[in-house]
Amino acid sequence: MSLSAKEKALTPEESKNLKTTKPPVNSVGFGGIVAAFKQTSKYMNLKDTFVLARKMNQKGGFDCPGCAWPDPDDDRSSLGEFCENGLKAIAEEAQNKTIGADFFKKHSVDALATWSDFEIGKSGRLAEPMFLAEGATHYQPISWEDAFNKVGAHLNALDSPDEAVFYTSGRTTNEAAFLYQLFVREFGTSNLPDCSNMCHEASGSALSETLGIGKGSVTLDDLYKAELVLVVGQNPGTNHPRMLTALEKCKNNDGKVVAINPLPEAGLVRFTNPQNPIKLLTGGTQIADVFVPITINGDVAFFKALLLKLLEAEEEKGGVFDREFINTLTSGYADFIADLKTYNFEACLAASGVSLDIFNQVFDLVLNKKKIIICWAMGLTQHENAVDNIREVVNLLLLKGSIGKEGAGTCPVRGHSNVQGDRTVGIWESAPQAFLDKIENKYGFKPSAKHGYSVIEAIKAMYEKKAKVFFGLGGNFISAVPDTLYSAKALENCNLTVHVSTKLNRSHLVTGKEALIFPCLGRTEKDYQKSGLQIQSVENSMGVVSSTKGVLEPCSKDLLSEVAVVCGIANATLKERSKINWLAYKDDYTLVRNDIEEVVAGFDSYNKRLNNPSGFYLPNGARVRKFNTSTGKANFSINKMPDWKLKDGELVMMTIRSHDQFNTTIYGLDDRYRGVFNDRRVVFMNREDMQERGLTEHQVVNLKSEFNGITRKVRSFKVVGYDIPKNCCATYFPETNVLVPLDSFAHTAKTPASKSIRVTIEIL
Repeated sequence: MSLSAKEKALTPEESKNLKTTKPPVNSVGFGGIVAAFKQTSKYMNLKDTFVLARKMNQKGGFDCPGCAWPDPDDDRSSLGEFCENGLKAIAEEAQNKTIGADFFKKHSVDALATWSDFEIGKSGRLAEPMFLAEGATHYQPISWEDAFNKVGAHLNALDSPDEAVFYTSGRTTNEAAFLYQLFVREFGTSNLPDCSNMCHEASGSALSETLGIGKGSVTLDDLYKAELVLVVGQNPGTNHPRMLTALEKCKNNDGKVVAINPLPEAGLVRFTNPQNPIKLLTGGTQIADVFVPITINGDVAFFKALLLKLLEAEEEKGGVFDREFINTLTSGYADFIADLKTYNFEACLAASGVSLDIFNQVFDLVLNKKKIIICWAMGLTQHENAVDNIREVVNLLLLKGSIGKEGAGTCPVRGHSNVQGDRTVGIWESAPQAFLDKIENKYGFKPSAKHGYSVIEAIKAMYEKKAKVFFGLGGNFISAVPDTLYSAKALENCNLTVHVSTKLNRSHLVTGKEALIFPCLGRTEKDYQKSGLQIQSVENSMGVVSSTKGVLEPCSKDLLSEVAVVCGIANATLKERSKINWLAYKDDYTLVRNDIEEVVAGFDSYNKRLNNPSGFYLPNGARVRKFNTSTGKANFSINKMPDWKLKDGELVMMTIRSHDQFNTTIYGLDDRYRGVFNDRRVVFMNREDMQERGLTEHQVVNLKSEFNGITRKVRSFKVVGYDIPKNCCATYFPETNVLVPLDSFAHTAKTPASKSIRVTIEIL
């Protein structure tokens, strides 16, 4: 069956003669340095590269637009506080090519849609606002005033404010995010889906229930002092490379590291610190003391096996559990233990896919350590039982008393640079009533208490034409969400789609009847307003709020900041009925922070404390053993093992990133840490599974998933034999997002189950 034009546009193919090699067992080092500066030299001018590298993640500089890994509180490296993929991120944002009217006059929307994601992203920085009229084939320039008025006209024409969806990307700063949610709430809806819904919503749900705060409890210093760090479902070498420096410091302090993941990842095998000349010459530091090749979604089973053996040891000799902590600061222990005893160790271990020998190595470490940190990312959060995964992690830490003390605790590692900060300042479709009450007391309007749409709910609402306007503040929505064809139809059903972006992405090419592109300043660029050069702020994965200030001149005179865009839309939409002076915020961001201080807990003396070069920590109850839960204590939980029953021929597939990628941004076509070059349409398979199906290396196949009677398919993927557990496979996203059913998501959190999709291999 041939691909339809629409399928081609949503799943474009790009292949330049796939080459595969044996994956490396070392990461970063000279290879990372060369790869980073190769990217910057190709897309940026040399002067800008060195200016940005010197100021990136430094005190008084700008925060990397990539991941949310924290910066050291004390001295930052004079050689550069950045990583390979951080430099790739700024090469993408600060690329020296711009696109505007001439570009869009030359290329139609349909023509651009046939380009690969890599080609679209590298086409250049957006330089002026653009408008796609109903029935038009090309975007055309539009003035900012006309663009704002068009958004306002569409919003005011709705029968209900709930017919609009306001999405947020994690790149958005605290100031822009606070104003955005304030505008949306004054407009009259709570429809504030964001990228948290697709990554760490399960973490927030589980941690809030068990520990009373939806954030991690550790600091960077805790990682240095931990006796044992479990890194579960995470690939820091690609997704948070500076984390490897923290793990190296832990190792230097005699700490141990266990990597639990279906794939062996080079960054967790050995790390060569590019800031240490001796390490560059001697070959780096072994990171993982034990690698646990767990089957996909075998995490609850593995942790139950650990818990059962710990309980056995506690009952035999005592001293394994922290009884004082359990008795005084936890709730639900007896019920938890009673449920745990209903499980069989051998069955749990078998379900995890882990050998007894490897299990015993991990068990011996957990048994004898008191300061334990468990880190995780989307390998735990993107399953139907994702909340159970996180709660079981917490159960282990509670038994060991490894919460709220030095060198111990929870560490969910956020993906995007301010995704945590956005939630803190109010980007939340189900914000607590206490926060809404503060909004009402401060501004004099009553926000809707009705829970709004999460991402999955928003897609369904647009598909069913219950939502008619989509506004995206940052991000690449269509490439980030599941069920690509369904989600594309949802966007196309809208009367208007709007995207605030620094550069072109696929979401600009999947439009409603009308569409707008608003080009905005990047993190790297200076933000001039009436009161002078502005600073903004972000929150990292460990709850530190710090300033960010661009250092380059804007690449175009027609760019606006995200704050200015939000204020412009709010002013054009609400007009005289608003109780807020929106344009005053645009002129002076200190006024925004003054308001955040009044409305959001923990931001006392916000403007003053932001002058601290290292930033400041927000309050964190779990960090100090004050648990804001329903019981007032840390809660044990009862979690079921997932019941995986694959049909004959089925595999369970997880989507992953390549090393030349951050979220949906594609930096190139190589994944050198997995030995894959020139192609992204590959499926990593266990070699025994390949043999059983008669498949050979690089053979071209189709992939199919079936869910609730609906079949989804992607075509022309090349098979790559890999060290992955039997009956498992892995593919890159967004290429295989089309296989992820919209209705397969985590209970409670509604995070898409992108890491556990049942698929079959169709041989051509």
